[in-house]
Amino acid sequence: MPKLEVEGYGTFDVPEGQRLVRAIEMNGVDILHRCGGHARCTTCRVAFSAGEPAVMTVAERDRLTDKELLGEARLSCQILCDHDMALRPLLTLHESDLPDPGPIPHDEITPEPSWVSTPEGIG
Repeated sequence: MPKLEVEGYGTFDVPEGQRLVRAIEMNGVDILHRCGGHARCTTCRVAFSAGEPAVMTVAERDRLTDKELLGEARLSCQILCDHDMALRPLLTLHESDLPDPGPIPHDEITPEPSWVSTPEGIG
């Protein structure tokens, strides 16, 4: 079972293959996911201190590129928990003026993932 360390919250055992955004939220972190985990809004972004995945979805790469965040953050809605990771959520509900974090993301990554290696210098 992978371990997830979330800065300021603790370390948790998380189910193998669970979406990172769901694992973060299910362990008491009020991370945002305004688009419901579809790689459209970038509010579920995180910064890794260890264990950043070496692959990303095309949707994540394209959205981060569009927002000029590639190399600065990752989208937790596009990452699976398949190894130990340590990270910091970059946008949380309690730091926002929003009424809720957004629609609950599906169990599976959406849109259907197509995987690519992370760009050099990331991961």
